[in-house]
Amino acid sequence: MSHADREAFGVYVHWPFCLSKCPYCDFNSHVRHAPVDEDRFVRAFAREIETTAARVPGRQVSSIFLGGGTPSLMQPQTVGAVLDAIGKHWQVSRDVEVTLEANPTSVEATRFRGYRAAGVNRVSLGVQALDDASLKALGRLHTAREALDAVAIARSAFDRYSFDLIYARPDQTPRMWADELKQAISEAAEHLSLYQLTIEEGTPFFGLHAAGKLQTPDEATARALYDVTQEVCAREGLPAYEISNHARAGAECKHNLVYWRGEEYAGIGPGAHGRLDIDGVRHATATERRPEAWLLNVEERGHGVVSDDSLNSEERADEFLLMGLRLAEGIDPKRYAKLSGRQLDPHRIAMLREEGAIAVDADGRLRVTKSGFPVLDAVVADLAA
Repeated sequence: MSHADREAFGVYVHWPFCLSKCPYCDFNSHVRHAPVDEDRFVRAFAREIETTAARVPGRQVSSIFLGGGTPSLMQPQTVGAVLDAIGKHWQVSRDVEVTLEANPTSVEATRFRGYRAAGVNRVSLGVQALDDASLKALGRLHTAREALDAVAIARSAFDRYSFDLIYARPDQTPRMWADELKQAISEAAEHLSLYQLTIEEGTPFFGLHAAGKLQTPDEATARALYDVTQEVCAREGLPAYEISNHARAGAECKHNLVYWRGEEYAGIGPGAHGRLDIDGVRHATATERRPEAWLLNVEERGHGVVSDDSLNSEERADEFLLMGLRLAEGIDPKRYAKLSGRQLDPHRIAMLREEGAIAVDADGRLRVTKSGFPVLDAVVADLAA
């Protein structure tokens, strides 16, 4: 059995530029006032793809994800050139999933057909909210109307599309959120990513929150909002398949499953992370975050990798646990034992089962229950100890 038959292999490509920086965002995104030299970046992407493929040859790519930043600021031909480079250095699966993250502004919506022609077959729209006051507070540059117009264009251009919403926003009640969610589901055919607003250090929201100028819901309200999310989505046929991701059966994001199932993926572009298996060892790679510095590194030595750590069996197993328990399908403890060289502690499993935080299926799979998900971090820490 070849490597390609066994495992999924994803390629993540990071486009680091945005029109403006959202006040809640701690991702590697940069605003540039001069036009970005897309041709030069494409050559660098292709070069880094070539260098990476030489380290992990013979893989079959099952999913490609163009993330950012705002990849929909790229010209369709830029996207096409990146996809061509991937196809040149690896074999690409016939049913490859190619996702592009897009901002739902009308400017970019006009490019959707161009992306479709370039080979993109799924878009993920950063809608974030369906009411204008919230969008403004979140620093978004689009209105709810524009967002829904972009969703309609996505629907006509792509068979598969998804959008993100942020909840637990200031002044949001469970009632308001339930209504917004129902509206979202009527617009989102098959997939929704729903994230609780978190206040990240180093973002403008962090300072506002610390100064008492930004009130986020208290713990009880945040929990009620989470419960509403689960109930409404499950009732409408989009149950959670991962703690923040909801989909109809079969419409899960293949690329995201690569991360959560602990499979292999290449990280291409500024600030991209990868997990590569080389000679039986799992490598965790990360590239230079600053776009111009990354560019010069690639031009000089063929890649922008600034850290490349070999994970030992313990680290490998912990990561498998941490990612896999985010999934509704859970994990196979036998795979954990194979990775770490030891079994999960049956005493701890028994205790967590008794508390109702985890369940063990008939086939031995271990998964976090509905009541365990809100305290997922504690459950994982307990099992990993």
